Amino acid sequence: MAIAAPPFVASDLLGRIGNTPLLEIGLASRPGVRVLAKAEFFNPGGSVKDRPALNMIRRGEEQGELRAGKTLLDSTSGNTGIAYAMICAAKGYPVKLCLPANASPERKQILKAFGAELVLTDAGEGSDGALRLCRKIHSQDPERYFYPDQYSNPANWQAHYETTAPEIIEQTDNQITDFVAALGTTGTFTGVTRRLKRDLPDVRCYSVQPATPMHGLEGTKHMPTSIKPGIYDPELADDNLWVETEDAYDMARRLARHEGLLVGISAAANVLAASRIAEELSNRGQHGVVVTILCDGGQKYLSESFWND
Repeated sequence: MAIAAPPFVASDLLGRIGNTPLLEIGLASRPGVRVLAKAEFFNPGGSVKDRPALNMIRRGEEQGELRAGKTLLDSTSGNTGIAYAMICAAKGYPVKLCLPANASPERKQILKAFGAELVLTDAGEGSDGALRLCRKIHSQDPERYFYPDQYSNPANWQAHYETTAPEIIEQTDNQITDFVAALGTTGTFTGVTRRLKRDLPDVRCYSVQPATPMHGLEGTKHMPTSIKPGIYDPELADDNLWVETEDAYDMARRLARHEGLLVGISAAANVLAASRIAEELSNRGQHGVVVTILCDGGQKYLSESFWND
């Protein structure tokens, strides 16, 4: 008797967003203190931004703001744009993105591969310049576009409140003592921190920012000199940690060469900041579990010269 073949088991692409692994970072850990990091490059779009992009798109559909015939328009430094472009390619919506001209060539190529239309803005104006132009384009033809506005959309931080934070709590078995994340749109830090402070109020939460207004930490903002995201809450952080670009570059190289982790620049900045917290705790003889975010992989930054140092 012939044995029937088992049925195919298929997964929906967008259903693979989230539930990323938590990795231990040996070179950042210290005696008595473990540093763990959410490996967000396991998301299908390659970054943590898949989570808020999907949530904002779904919210737009539910509210009737995104429908057939509309084009998704937003400003981005790269990763949210890639997430938009991937998700909209799967759903059948066109995408138009305002992007700083100095975004890495790899990011631009990925966006083009997904079919996104790019409007490049002055590199010297950074993400703020892209944001200003995006608002201008939308104001000139608002009926043509669905403008999720990742910097002001509560669906951004709510994605992390509803998914990223509960995953961290479960994966650490409620043992997390400290959380560290860089500020860009501030969605990751805001959402995770709000959920942690609700469920585990003793957890200390640290934001991370570039040490100077002119910096090379793509996707992050120096808040004292930047347009503040509408979702940013300066009262949330227990403290802020400042990171120099060159120090983040050095950490990116070390993670690749000593941990086998090829991650992006903001991810390296997060690990560097987390290592500082771990060192402080260890020096005081305290135990801890410090959790941070590996925002994306390093493949989008391989054209950067710092890898050769």
